[in-house]
Amino acid sequence: MSLERIEVATDPPYEVVVGPGALAEAGALPGPAAVLTDENLETLHAERLASLGAFPRLALPAGEETKRFEMLERVLDFLVASGLDRSSTLIAYGGGVVGDLGGLAASLFMRGIAVLQAPTTLLAQCDSAIGGKTAVNLTGGKNLAGTFHQPRRVLSDTEVLATLPDEELRSGLGEVVKTALVGDPELLTVLERDPDRALDRDAKLFRDVVARCARVKGGIVARDEREGDERRKLNLGHTFGHAIERVAGYGRIPHGEAVAVGLVLAAETAERVALAAEAGLPARLARLLDRLGVASSLAAL
Repeated sequence: MSLERIEVATDPPYEVVVGPGALAEAGALPGPAAVLTDENLETLHAERLASLGAFPRLALPAGEETKRFEMLERVLDFLVASGLDRSSTLIAYGGGVVGDLGGLAASLFMRGIAVLQAPTTLLAQCDSAIGGKTAVNLTGGKNLAGTFHQPRRVLSDTEVLATLPDEELRSGLGEVVKTALVGDPELLTVLERDPDRALDRDAKLFRDVVARCARVKGGIVARDEREGDERRKLNLGHTFGHAIERVAGYGRIPHGEAVAVGLVLAAETAERVALAAEAGLPARLARLLDRLGVASSLAAL
């Protein structure tokens, strides 16, 4: 199965490489490097992490609770101890938490060093690793302290998705449905036609889904890098979703499932105020999410 290369035309542009074995393209880096990951991946992906090179490595506790200032300071101290300088690269190997925290640390260290995103979850490959949004959570809300810091490159190795826990698969599928709604209606139809392929972790489907989502998000980011206008559509479902996460307590409900419920609630709201472009959209979304095993209502969380 070949690799797909998608250019994100920011300034400077960068490449998203999608497919099995994409991680092998990490290659030689221009200066010193270090790796940020989480404790679960350090055990589960030991060989893949070793293949990146003999770089200093920091493994943080897995989970949303890691996205806070205390952990950010720990990462920055690690970069200092690792001897990194302005020519260095931080490799963020993990899901959305590692990518967000690593990107923020890279944007702050010595006023900005390169970050290579190596996303390991469906959600991160389809969404959070692309676009340069970095953040930690605050008591008052999710992702309220952060920067825009585009990655040097994104390597979405779809082979790693075979190890995803079911909860992470469902979370990623929630973001996939959102992206399909925003910019690829045909993808929505593909998922509706045969949702079992996603549940069975069909390798070809995952490679195509990740590439399609990367094209949608990359195109929007290139046109609106700092969320001044069009990029805001990528937040579809997130107003409700973030509220759900905050009320439940960060980390209690997977982000993608909170967003999935938010999509249905947003569609219901749009229908109620006569702004919905498609009649019956809430029911269509709920039906698809149910078939994918993803929560589609508050009662299902």
